[in-house]
Amino acid sequence: MATATKVEFAVQMTCQKCVDSIQKTFEGVDGVSSLDINLAQERVIIESILPSSQLLELLESTGRRAVVKGQGLASGKHLGAAVSVLDTPHNGPVMGVIRMVQLADNQCVIEGTVDGLTPGAHGLNIHEFGDISDGCNSCGMHFNPTNSRHGGPEDNERHNGDLGNVIADDDGRARFRMKNDRIKVWDVIGRCMVIHSGKDDLGGGGNPNSKTDGNSGPGLACGIIARSAGLFENTKKLCQCDGVSVWDERDVPLAGPSRQQHGQKQSQL
Repeated sequence: MATATKVEFAVQMTCQKCVDSIQKTFEGVDGVSSLDINLAQERVIIESILPSSQLLELLESTGRRAVVKGQGLASGKHLGAAVSVLDTPHNGPVMGVIRMVQLADNQCVIEGTVDGLTPGAHGLNIHEFGDISDGCNSCGMHFNPTNSRHGGPEDNERHNGDLGNVIADDDGRARFRMKNDRIKVWDVIGRCMVIHSGKDDLGGGGNPNSKTDGNSGPGLACGIIARSAGLFENTKKLCQCDGVSVWDERDVPLAGPSRQQHGQKQSQL
């Protein structure tokens, strides 16, 4: 049975019409169990078993900009949260965001969306090093503190970093949500999430690489796993350094003149 979590979004809302539009959009959506909209704080909290990216798309289908601010249990509690932004070396087509929230010592929810893949199955693994200086080649082997052989996420013997396969649709998008009883957020922060070019045979393919990496091919995209906020832990709406709003951050560079100019323009509005 899927475990519901609450996801907190910052949403640009100006009036009751915004609230009404969001409420109408989420009416009858399977997998959504509660919706809490706070117009004054421009905050929406959704309790759901759906990936946060799917909830984000629904919110933005109303014409409002939204960003994920935190995730946790229905009670608001969690033991840790993390995020990995996957990118392709040399600006290739594969990119995505994967989020993790630790609900109990033996229960981590991992969910995300990856775009630009070839349709079909792709191995997803946590690798030992948070080093992307040579793209996915420098991420090392699978995270394997028990020195076990490679396996599937349901196998008793497997690498802790073995997450199995995610399935890309005909448009090249893989959207997924899974529970894992081995992953602990505090053990993997600073390591890398990697999605591979091929299907992971889960250690049973008979290929020489099956017992080490599932013969899933080279890494297509990778990202360092970083700590992220849980529910109510991220109160930022404007970057104090340059005035860029939380809704606009994804559209401007992380640093440099273009970002500064954008922040200055916002402060004049």
